[in-house]
Amino acid sequence: MNHIVLYHPEIPQNTGNIMRTCVAVNAKLHLIEPLGFSLDEKYVKRSAANYLEHLDYQLYPSLEAFFEQNHGAFYIFSRYGQKRPDQLDLSDTQQEHYYLFGAESTGLPKAFLEQHLDKTFRLPMSDKVRSLNLSNCAAIVLYEAMRQQDYPGLFEHEPEIFKGKDYLKKL
Repeated sequence: MNHIVLYHPEIPQNTGNIMRTCVAVNAKLHLIEPLGFSLDEKYVKRSAANYLEHLDYQLYPSLEAFFEQNHGAFYIFSRYGQKRPDQLDLSDTQQEHYYLFGAESTGLPKAFLEQHLDKTFRLPMSDKVRSLNLSNCAAIVLYEAMRQQDYPGLFEHEPEIFKGKDYLKKL
């Protein structure tokens, strides 16, 4: 299973977008407090749309509490990473894969990154920007994992409960 871990997320719209992406790919979301917003629906509902009822998520009081309760392969994403995510083998669908992202303004603590530099990755980008939007990064990483896992449990066409696979042929 794939997991997104957000350390001290600050922007409700980013977290809402990540919530929606997690629901889209059947990933679990882990939120490490403090949060820069309330989890009340009115703060995240617009970006998470109407998918909150389907979200599998858990709150933790600290990074230490998260690691005490979760075991598996974890990968850190930071602008300071020295490796690319395509160098990861995420194909094992029986493995728990945790993708850890820091706060939008401050990232993860420097000491933590230094201790885990071998597990820290960076999305390649030009020298014109410092970093990408947090929700974009989470989506890129999740879909790379899903690609390597051959999109288990996902529809490759519009499900019938929405408009259906043949919607465009019906126009």
